[in-house]
Amino acid sequence: MNSSTSPIVYSTGHGRICPECSKPVSECSGKHPEKPPSRGDGTIRISLDTKGRKGKDVTVITGIPLNEDGLENLAKQLKQKCGAGGTVKERIIEIQGDHRDTLLLELQTRGYRVKLAGG
Repeated sequence: MNSSTSPIVYSTGHGRICPECSKPVSECSGKHPEKPPSRGDGTIRISLDTKGRKGKDVTVITGIPLNEDGLENLAKQLKQKCGAGGTVKERIIEIQGDHRDTLLLELQTRGYRVKLAGG
């Protein structure tokens, strides 16, 4: 087959690609507009998870309609309220231990519509 007529299947001509804007890293300015938080159905869900954590309980909070900075601040305040550690991963707040009831009341007093999810 002639190389001038065959289609390119894979090319590394651009090098690394920015995941935000899909431009080559050399052309990316690094300034990307912040994505608006997803509204979902407007209900925050609190559940208990132990999968992949060696049997340890982790309270998982999903559906919070805040931007990244607001989510980090809220997570910090909730961790202090529970007296536990935790993290924010992919717009999900994880707090170590079973704190569903405490978090339910705290988020309701902040004006959010909250549900306990799972068993």
